[in-house]
Amino acid sequence: MPQPPGDTAAYAPADLPPDAPGPPHPARNGGGGGPPRMPGWLPRAFLLAGAIVLLFMAGLWLLERLRELLLLLLTSLFVAFAIEPAVNWLARRGWRRGPATGLMFVVAAVLGAGFLGGIGSLLATQATHLIDGFPGYVRHLISWVNDTFGTRISQDTLFERLPTVTGTLSRHLSGLAQNVWGIGATAFGVVFKGLGVLLFSFYLSAEGPQFRRTVCSLLPPRRQRQVLWAWEIAVDKTGGYIYSRALLALISAIAHYLAMLGLGVPYAATLALWVGVVSQFIPAVGTYLAGAVPVVIALTVAPSTALWLLLFVVAYQQLENYLLQPRITARTLDMHPAVAFGLILAGAAVAGPIGVVLALPVGASIQAFASAYVRRYEIEEHPLTEPVAPAGTIMRWLGRK
Repeated sequence: MPQPPGDTAAYAPADLPPDAPGPPHPARNGGGGGPPRMPGWLPRAFLLAGAIVLLFMAGLWLLERLRELLLLLLTSLFVAFAIEPAVNWLARRGWRRGPATGLMFVVAAVLGAGFLGGIGSLLATQATHLIDGFPGYVRHLISWVNDTFGTRISQDTLFERLPTVTGTLSRHLSGLAQNVWGIGATAFGVVFKGLGVLLFSFYLSAEGPQFRRTVCSLLPPRRQRQVLWAWEIAVDKTGGYIYSRALLALISAIAHYLAMLGLGVPYAATLALWVGVVSQFIPAVGTYLAGAVPVVIALTVAPSTALWLLLFVVAYQQLENYLLQPRITARTLDMHPAVAFGLILAGAAVAGPIGVVLALPVGASIQAFASAYVRRYEIEEHPLTEPVAPAGTIMRWLGRK
């Protein structure tokens, strides 16, 4: 039935049908005809977002201030991981964990002091000999190069330039000697951090079971099993890395000692110890640092001796890379060399020298965690995925030919 004109709502336009949606009711705008009000939750959302931003910035500021402490704690944790297999072995034989941890620290300190003392005395003695006999060594080396390769290097021209080089070196050394306060402050900082690492490492190893019980008491049973499993993997990988490197260092030291003894290089035992430790425990560049010192000292005997020693160092490095290291580290640190080198670079960029040392154990632990959670599928057969034939297969194929 049509609605009389007098019954039409005052706010409804006359040209709209009765069933068309009209303008909002005045009650929806707070009883008036003004603009809509701000929702009540919007100010709280702004406050919450601002609080999150402030907390994030405060966290970054705090992380920057505590960076040194966090690195110290991380280093202590991995030192504890490294010595825990030996401490557990002693604990199973009746030792208390405190004395067992102290014994491991004493053994490490004796080995470190013996290494640094032997290398320090060697470097001091050889530096004096090299400085005193430097002109004679240069003259001998130039004569050998001229006779061997038919060159005409002038000794007089080289010796005329030596005073300029030595003068520049002396000025740099004098400037370094005057900065005694800076050197002393740096040494004090290193000693202080070292003592902090020893303290935290001793606690984490000696009180390891109690510390793990404290951590697990805050977690449900399922999370406890996961934390303990991750902890066990980290201990196995870190301890395996340290002990496998120690075995490789021993083999390297023996091989280089025999080589230097046969070539007549002085201080063969100390230099062999240097090569073994530095080449194994300083990743990437350790091999070159380790081989450079014996080669330089071999120059004091004869250039030919240094050349033969350099050839032996290179040959042994290849033998170690392709034969010894894959067999010894297969169960402890099974990692592709390219991945290991990338981890070393990443560790150096993030944490400096400490990151270089911790990069491989951390990477091995992460790799072990990932292998347990990452799902793998069957490989589709394709020429691009065909595995490389092992050496034995190739030799058999050549034999048939």
